[in-house]
Amino acid sequence: MSPFSRVGQRIRKTVRERLVATGRGCLLALCWLVSLPAYSGPGAEMYNEFLEKGIIYPDQAWQDYVTEVGERLLAQSPHAGRAYTFVVVDQPVVNAWATPDAYIFVTRGILAFFNSEDELAAVLGHEIGHVVGAHSRSAVSKQRLGKVLGVVGALATGSSSTINLANAVTQTAIAGYGRKQELEADRFGAEVVLKTGYNPTALLDSIQMLRDHDNYQKAVNNRPTVYHGMLGSHPAHQKRLYELVGQSQHLAPKQLNEPLRDFHEMLDGLRFGDDSATGVVKDGVYYHGALRLSIAFPKDWDIRATPTEVFARSDKDAARMSARRTALPTEEQTPQEYLTETLKRDDLEEGESIQVGAYSGYIASIKVTDEKKALRKIAVLYKDGGVYVFNGEIDKPGSPEQFAKDFEDMVMSVRAMTADDLRLINKQQLHLVMANPGDTYAKLSRTVPIRQNAEQLLRVMNGHYPNGEPRAGDLIKLVR
Repeated sequence: MSPFSRVGQRIRKTVRERLVATGRGCLLALCWLVSLPAYSGPGAEMYNEFLEKGIIYPDQAWQDYVTEVGERLLAQSPHAGRAYTFVVVDQPVVNAWATPDAYIFVTRGILAFFNSEDELAAVLGHEIGHVVGAHSRSAVSKQRLGKVLGVVGALATGSSSTINLANAVTQTAIAGYGRKQELEADRFGAEVVLKTGYNPTALLDSIQMLRDHDNYQKAVNNRPTVYHGMLGSHPAHQKRLYELVGQSQHLAPKQLNEPLRDFHEMLDGLRFGDDSATGVVKDGVYYHGALRLSIAFPKDWDIRATPTEVFARSDKDAARMSARRTALPTEEQTPQEYLTETLKRDDLEEGESIQVGAYSGYIASIKVTDEKKALRKIAVLYKDGGVYVFNGEIDKPGSPEQFAKDFEDMVMSVRAMTADDLRLINKQQLHLVMANPGDTYAKLSRTVPIRQNAEQLLRVMNGHYPNGEPRAGDLIKLVR
């Protein structure tokens, strides 16, 4: 059964129970069951938004696995028997969160950094603790939820904003937790993990992993991660966590439970990260995951890219096109004004305003002063807080009519990338290998497609940050 049908069944069951309890008629119940979106808890709304945008992780095994671990924890909690929904979100950021209507979301990004089922259980237990403690009811409002869905919608459908899902969800909606609530969730997490028969040190291991990732983000990107739970706590809180684990030891069964699945086997093949910073070309279409856009160039043209610009050329027709992203002007301008006032173009002719989907723009010819050129074109589009500038030219004796059509088609082809586009171009996956004698992370980093800070990222992923090295025989996570 897919996670989508399972969620639908749970929502229907909840609606049915509430309608029966309040004595409403069967006809009304039937209407509610047919109109599923009428159930508007914040988690359900968030889930529906993710589902519509295609950012539920399309791996049934992982959806089932996270649900199985969550249900095992629930069976030892005050909410045993209550319907919870566990969802893996297809985003590379490191995050997990809960909503008051018992939805627990984890990103595939956080899964990549766990090293055992016990660590996964520790974070799920913490999030369940927020639901049991009703912490989210005070932290999530309709207004905040609307902001979350808006940002996530933009993220999934083409926003070039650098705000990621973790920032959107945590800072906008869930970050209302206070230290007292976090400590309560930690206490609950420690107790339920122990009662369920998971390794009690997993709670501490998961905290350390999240702290290592946070320190890595600060050192490399000058920004911390925003996981709201164990990560953002005061040092005194960390000391308290160790005390909680010690105080809860009496709750542990006489022996630890066997894992539900082989965690390392599950990790092997997990999608990792996003596509490269320079974008990907496939079948004549240029995709840029970070900028969340795609551009279709003329067939059989040679396409190259840098992190900020893409170039295409046809040696046959001695023609060239380029597209680059730049910042919006400091004062409000139309696309035409951007060309004439910001770029100081006083050589435009035959210009006209254009609309490319939701993006407004302007396209024009440039007066040709070089006798070798047959035609020069320029265009701008305003998209997601930035300006995209397109240039093109063709040498004589090329056809200016055909080039004008090709250039306009290229500009008009610009569209926001979808989640399916991102999956199409990103083939990076986790793979587990046995470390050999003499292996170091510096050496291993040269074998992975990660272009920046690969050595330190591998250390974080494998629990050896900041200075550790693998030992011969260790099972090491790499990216292929």
